[in-house]
Amino acid sequence: MAEVLFYHLTESTLEDALPGLLERSLQRGWKAVVQTGSEERRDALDQHLWTFRDDSFLAHGSDREAHAAEQPVVLTVTEANPNAAEIRFLVDGAVPPDIAPYQRAVFLFDGHDAAQLEGAREHWKTMKTAGHEVTYWQQTPDRRWERKA
Repeated sequence: MAEVLFYHLTESTLEDALPGLLERSLQRGWKAVVQTGSEERRDALDQHLWTFRDDSFLAHGSDREAHAAEQPVVLTVTEANPNAAEIRFLVDGAVPPDIAPYQRAVFLFDGHDAAQLEGAREHWKTMKTAGHEVTYWQQTPDRRWERKA
């Protein structure tokens, strides 16, 4: 069973939080796949990961590219796992595939978006029922993560 983490964004945006989580995943030696809810969001994150910090970038590719399998991070709108990632991030209400093949799945959702909150609640129930180890993390006012469940 995969470890499933729910990250409730209350103080920062996805663009603020995702790069750091991806960097930590890569430091563990994991490849990552990020599933977005739309092609527009995938493309915006693609641009953002090249420029989110002045002194570095996050090497990645998208499912539109021919060599996605060789990338440490792949952005996709599908359920595919083109780079054989160990961790899957789901953002913007993306519908998860079977997560059993992954070591970890991470749902990031905007705490100010009612549809994303409801979607996260439904995914929580589904993941618990499937027997996955599920934890819930919420941002504190200083943008740190605090485990709530």
